[in-house]
Amino acid sequence: MRMLRVISAIIAGALLCLNASAQFKEDAFSQTYADPGDTTARDTTDRFFSLKDFADGLTHRRTIKLGTMFMGSTIAVGGMQIYNKDYWKLPLVYGGIGAGVGLGIHYNNLYKADPENNASYKTWSNIAFAGAALTWWGSLMDGAVCYKSGKYPYPPRSTVYSLMLPGLGQIYNGEYWKLPIYWGGLGCCYYFYSTNNRSYQRYRTIYKQATSEDTEVAKPPISAETAKYYRDAYRRLRDYSILALAGVYFLQVIDANVFAFMQDFEVSDDIALRVSPTVITPDYAQNPAMGFSIGLTF
Repeated sequence: MRMLRVISAIIAGALLCLNASAQFKEDAFSQTYADPGDTTARDTTDRFFSLKDFADGLTHRRTIKLGTMFMGSTIAVGGMQIYNKDYWKLPLVYGGIGAGVGLGIHYNNLYKADPENNASYKTWSNIAFAGAALTWWGSLMDGAVCYKSGKYPYPPRSTVYSLMLPGLGQIYNGEYWKLPIYWGGLGCCYYFYSTNNRSYQRYRTIYKQATSEDTEVAKPPISAETAKYYRDAYRRLRDYSILALAGVYFLQVIDANVFAFMQDFEVSDDIALRVSPTVITPDYAQNPAMGFSIGLTF
């Protein structure tokens, strides 16, 4: 349950990061403020997700942002293909997901009927469910790739790429040198998570053996108090590793979005230093004092 809560928080945070960053970049500097008497107008940054905008996009009544279409299509599978007018891809998406879920349930039922003799069906069930999940992932990635933006690099696309596959947003932005940093960070965090989780599982088992009332269970060489101490310590370290993993993941998503946006920010190479005399008048003094003003000219 603890892992499920962490995964849910990561998914919710990822969607929030996508929507917030996209709206900040696209709306923050282009808002038009309507007449206060107009009750039908509203700012674009006060909405997390609009179902009406998503529905209008599916019916091609209006052009909507990639973030809105991506968020809606995580539930309404195939929505991005409909918006992009790639209708021929819908049978592949629905067929792949339906076949994977159906076969997964079928093989899982066969495994439950006779677990000892049908152990291989459990593997086939997992493969089928993984295929359905991969098809769902592919539909979202395909929708982001085929989305027509008319701009490169397009920050929302870079954000979606990093959400779907860490490091892909940096590749899209042309910043390949960042890949070892983020991939290395994710790999280190996962290594520490795996190591701490194995130690946690080990000491949890030892603690159960030490506190078991069954006389046939062999007692471990350490006391229950010692096992409990190490169990809690490694569980805490495992949870920290999960938080670090999520932190690196979100950092590369934010990095991809920000640097895709900043590529349009031009600064002249003509940087000059100027030094000029000026008059300084402190608030606490009656007489002005002479000094110098130093500034940079871009």
